[in-house]
Formats: sequence, C-alpha cells, structure tokens
Amino acid sequence: CALQYFIYQILRGLKYIHSANVLHRDLKPSNLLVNENCDLKICDFGLARVNTENDFMTEYVITRWYRPPELLLYSSQYSAAIDMWSVGCIFMELFIRKPLFPGRDHLHQVRLLLELLGTPSEAEMEFVNENAKRYIQQLPNYPRQSFSEKFPNVHPLAIDLAQKMLTFDPKQRITVEEALAHPYLTTLHDISDEPVCMIPFSFDFEQHALTMAQLKELVYEEALAFNPDYSLQ
Repeated sequence: CALQYFIYQILRGLKYIHSANVLHRDLKPSNLLVNENCDLKICDFGLARVNTENDFMTEYVITRWYRPPELLLYSSQYSAAIDMWSVGCIFMELFIRKPLFPGRDHLHQVRLLLELLGTPSEAEMEFVNENAKRYIQQLPNYPRQSFSEKFPNVHPLAIDLAQKMLTFDPKQRITVEEALAHPYLTTLHDISDEPVCMIPFSFDFEQHALTMAQLKELVYEEALAFNPDYSLQ
C-alpha cells in the first residue's frame, strides 16, 4: 500500500532527525517531497530546533492544523512528541483525503480536537496552562469518538497506530521508534536499515555573523559534499 510506504518513510526520516536531538516543529503535507518512485523526503527545517529541556520554547510553531494539544494550550516545555502528533494528523489525512483537524482559528482548533478525542481527564491535563485548563473545563464535556466507527474504511491496524500518535497527553504518545515497530508497519520495518545520527546536531552556527561571501562559500561547500563531481578546478 502506498500510504503505508509513505508513513513508513516519514517515520524512518523522523527517527534520524530525533536521534540527532532535533525537533522538526513544522511537519505537514507541504513539507513532504515525493518523486515519481514514491521516495519521500522531509524538507523545510526553518523552524527546527535542538530538543533541550531547559530551553524556553515558543508555542508559535507548527501550522495550526497539525499543532498538538501542548502547543495549542500554551505549554512552553515540549518534546519530540510534538512531531509525532503532526505525523498522526498527516497519517489520517492520507486516508480521508482531507485535513483531520481543519480549525478556522485557535479556539476552533482546540474544539475540533476535543470533539474527536474527548474531554481530557485531570491527569491528562498535567502539562496544560492554568488559563487553558479553565477554558477546557467550561466547555461541554465531549465524549471520545470511536476512530473505527468514524473512519470505517481505514485498516484497524492503521487506526490503532493513528490513535497512539494522536494521544492528548504527550507523555503517553507513541515515540517514533515505537511507531516503526508497530504491527501496521511489520512488512517494512527493518531496524538495521533505519539509521540514526551518531552526533547530536548543533544550531550554534546560527549565532555567527557571516558576510554574503562567506554564506555563498558555505552553500557551495554543502552542495559540493553531495555532488563532488562538480568541484570547480
């Protein structure tokens, strides 16, 4: 199934990204490139940052429709779980051919999440900003909808994987390694062919003031690393 192959490639790429201690922070369909051979690449790392627990992180990342509860509800501390939520949204969108949570604005986005996932328990809202928690508590009590009933044409194993990605509490959300090992991907999963980054990535280079000439030289060197035959003599 092409959809299975696409989601596998997204997760395989994300495993490498997360192993470098990097969060993509803007996964969405328009940041996934596919060629005629169905090879998929993750692109646009403009919002990517190192996953450092002590850093204050802005919530103004990830396009709204793919934004997880912890960002919608103003948690300044978040983890690689934000990317897994986005993958879950993309995963379901591949099946239903439309965005899963097409919120018109911030509050409508929160409501769409609750209408499908149900009102979270007190324990599930541990990470939630107090003001946001009060807002949720004054909303109607939404029962959790059955994914299998709402999406009857989606394979049960795909439903199970999507639900594990679309878990309200980020601490309970499936990791990329766990997702790759899920039964839905059994025919594709091969841990020996799912590389990891051996050296944590650093964004320190962004702090350096560079001239235009230096930037051009760096771009050239980067391109040359992938195309050594084009070296200028």
